Amino acid sequence: MLGSCLCGAVTYEVDQLDLPITHCHCLTCQKAHAAPFVPTAGVLRQHFRWLRGEDQLGSFQSSPGKLRHFCRQCGSHLLAEREGRPHVILRVATLDEAPAQQASQHIWTSHTRPWLEVDNLPCWPEWPPGR
Repeated sequence: MLGSCLCGAVTYEVDQLDLPITHCHCLTCQKAHAAPFVPTAGVLRQHFRWLRGEDQLGSFQSSPGKLRHFCRQCGSHLLAEREGRPHVILRVATLDEAPAQQASQHIWTSHTRPWLEVDNLPCWPEWPPGR
């Protein structure tokens, strides 16, 4: 699957989504994306490749050990990563085509905005059990 930023300066390819699509409601995601929640999915590093514009990427350490990567031209947040983890955290909405799977859960719903009505997917106040 191909993905890109808003202006098209940065493009990437993923072979597959290796972890379920999860809607994250944490305050950091809300601020980084100017949205009440963000669809994310883990992609093993060997299944992710930058195709163009890697030199256009900026990074921001939003919490200790977590880097968020975005296009410096248009500001699109494309992925996040934690050093030493086998996967990157893809921002699913930056894919140029719809993935085969649907979202399976909401996390960090303890930060959900009071005006947001959440669907019927499982919800976890922070991380899901077993993480």
